[in-house]
Amino acid sequence: MSRWLVSAAHRSSGKTTVAIGLCAALRRRGLSVQPFKKGPDYIDPMWLTLAAGRACRNLDPHLAGLDEIEATFVRHAGRADASLVEGNLGLHDGMAADGSDSNAALACRLGLPVVLVLDARGTSRGIAPLVLGYQAFEPRLRIAGVILNRVGGARHEHRLREALERYTDVPVLGAVGEDPRLAILERHLGLVPGNEAQDAARIVETLADAIAASVDLDALLDATAPRAGESPTLQTADAPALRPARSDDARLRIGIAQDEAFGFYYVDDLEALQAAGAELVPFDTLRDAAPPEVDGLFIGGGFPEALAARLAANQALRGALRERIEAGLPVYAECGGLMYLARSIRWHGERHEMVGAIPADVVMHDRAVGRGYVRLQETDAFPWPGGPIDTVRGHEFHHSGLENVAPELRYAYRVVRGHGIDGSRDGIVHRNVLASYAHLRSVGGNRWPQRFVQFVRGVAAARRECPTLTECSP
Repeated sequence: MSRWLVSAAHRSSGKTTVAIGLCAALRRRGLSVQPFKKGPDYIDPMWLTLAAGRACRNLDPHLAGLDEIEATFVRHAGRADASLVEGNLGLHDGMAADGSDSNAALACRLGLPVVLVLDARGTSRGIAPLVLGYQAFEPRLRIAGVILNRVGGARHEHRLREALERYTDVPVLGAVGEDPRLAILERHLGLVPGNEAQDAARIVETLADAIAASVDLDALLDATAPRAGESPTLQTADAPALRPARSDDARLRIGIAQDEAFGFYYVDDLEALQAAGAELVPFDTLRDAAPPEVDGLFIGGGFPEALAARLAANQALRGALRERIEAGLPVYAECGGLMYLARSIRWHGERHEMVGAIPADVVMHDRAVGRGYVRLQETDAFPWPGGPIDTVRGHEFHHSGLENVAPELRYAYRVVRGHGIDGSRDGIVHRNVLASYAHLRSVGGNRWPQRFVQFVRGVAAARRECPTLTECSP
């Protein structure tokens, strides 16, 4: 079982492109490939999932404990022929000055060798001291090899290889030439999501072709095979991570928006919802005329602003959702979901009507309004059982803000770190809706899926006992 962490000297070196191509190329060989992504990210995991044919798992030192991260890695890597962790930022970059949250620290914790993707533009012999410096900076780390990216031609490749072979002991595992076909379209928040990109499967196949032709996959697998004492013991059995719902629990139906506009979900959260007793029922905000018959809704993040005209055109669904919400349907909405439930979205001079369940209007900005990890405190307005909780960790990444916000709205969170709605508050509570800019994960003791399912279960019980849901509370 080969396993490794893909990193780079700095951002925008092409490591995501290489990682996607590696997953797809190895899968073509008949290998089972388990992808992981370090840090908070929805988009890269979509592409890695598509390329590998297995759900990508996020490993986030800021939201989960290291023991929990190691357990997640062992559980899922243990059933694959090859496991790839795509890092974020550069190899030694992170928020902590001591590097304790860096890709290098994660690789050391999991005993993973590192494959460095190096942007070779504008360098030749200088590639050698770069690699030597990375080796010397963290002696515990094994750099198993490098993949040269954006190589300018055969002569350039020769000079790069010659320098690395003369001055270092790090093998060159591949050299990928500059090719505009390998660029995945970008927008203001990064890569276009795989659920929205046209011909996503074709793009993955193109990346697989390029990597298979440019990288020595056999040498890669050999270089990243674990050495004695290097990696945690991988279990072949998939140990249960979540307690399944009791047989006496009434199973709830929770609708989940899954389409081109909404696709930002962590797989461990969805599994936690199911383990808590929820049947997830997908629905399409762009095409469905009515929401499914469900006990609650989960509307995650995405790019509703990019598809605002199509969302607005589906008046039937917007109206039906507004009616169901006013009647007391429990809804949890994150970021893009919050934007969709507002009155309108304004971007590039155009305004489009949204659901209108939340009395506020969304306006898009050129720069990020909220970006990074957040720390929240639940207020007395937080609607779900099991609180209030003093420290809730999550992350946010949004270019939008709210205007014309109704003054009577209640807020579920006080923002300790981050921006949220207005710099001090987040988590709008309206009827049985909780809508926030914060993204949560079911890790680090934050068992929000269980709490949400319990809330939905309470509302469903109240519905059975009361003539109208709006007169009842769970």
